[in-house]
Amino acid sequence: MRQIIHLDMDAFYAAIEQRDHPEYKGQPVIVGGLPNSRGVVSTCSYEARVFGVHSAMPLREAARRCPHGIFLPVRMSRYQEVSAALMKILRDYTPLVEPLSCDEAFLDVTGSERLFGPAEKIARLIVERIEKELGLSASVGIAPNKFLAKVASDLQKPKGFVRVKAGEERSFLAPLPITKLWGVGPKTAARLKQMGLQTIGDLQKRSEEELRRKIGESGEQLHRLALGIDNRPVLPEEEVKSVGHEITLPADTDNRDYLEVVLLGLCEQVARRLRRQGLVGRVITLKIRDTDFQTITRRTTLYQPTAFEEVIYQTAHRLAEENQWGKKPVRLIGVTVSGLQQSDTGQAPLFIEQEQKDLRRLHQTLDRIKDRFGEKAIMRGRLLIKK
Repeated sequence: MRQIIHLDMDAFYAAIEQRDHPEYKGQPVIVGGLPNSRGVVSTCSYEARVFGVHSAMPLREAARRCPHGIFLPVRMSRYQEVSAALMKILRDYTPLVEPLSCDEAFLDVTGSERLFGPAEKIARLIVERIEKELGLSASVGIAPNKFLAKVASDLQKPKGFVRVKAGEERSFLAPLPITKLWGVGPKTAARLKQMGLQTIGDLQKRSEEELRRKIGESGEQLHRLALGIDNRPVLPEEEVKSVGHEITLPADTDNRDYLEVVLLGLCEQVARRLRRQGLVGRVITLKIRDTDFQTITRRTTLYQPTAFEEVIYQTAHRLAEENQWGKKPVRLIGVTVSGLQQSDTGQAPLFIEQEQKDLRRLHQTLDRIKDRFGEKAIMRGRLLIKK
């Protein structure tokens, strides 16, 4: 029988801010931006959640509900640094670690029990190390499969610790609402409730055939999950598909100079993340949303993969010009690089070999400075231009 742990950090971004700034401890911390900006809450501390603040809530609404909250910008480079340390701890106990995001992961510890003891002991060792070495708390679920472990880890946050033993799958799930099942969104939930199904236990009593007949092919999957059946393995080497970044502007604008500065900043952030992960990409995708919430997405494929913001910006800017950006005030801009491969593969064409070498040396120097002194230690003068 497999032993799967799902570990989910508690209010990860906000907890890091409280750890890095002791004066924020016990305070309602809201990460995402300024209270009157156009963005949304990335995450918030449990002190802020008491006031009804939650992830993906508009920052202005969060400020209305919690006017005394401490609003902070997203420090993604800092969170990624802590995430790397977290994943290193997890891999000390098993090579079978499947990160789902920077703050949660599945672990298959079936083969680790001989070394470290039962799965529960391994989970407690991990939680204790996270608290001691990172100064953060985590919630865990332990179960025979991924679905049950994920549900379990979410039940008693923060600092939750829930174990589902083999043979207890159905009784564990039965009292939970049907919305705990993967794939049950508002529309499916409404259809299930029309059938008189409120809890997973209600769904367990219905046949697979009936569910498939009434809600389609997804009925079979929902029936299996309701019975606690999930045979998916933990996949430790989930391939990165793309690297991207987008921003909702503080105010809609058609100021071309300002939009170009924003676009350059996005390209620089994406390129920095690519180089940190040792990746280059061939497909550049631009996303623009205007004041009427109309969104265009355009992409193009490069002859030579890149991790340089100069190339990414030149390509994204061309796509923007071809689509007459700024004709209407712009609300959101995003840039994504995909078609990824390791940066040490492939051969640069001879006619751009020297240019590639010069850019590589330049960025190696800039990256070393930023790694040591912070992201703002050295910046392009153009990025200092304000609207």
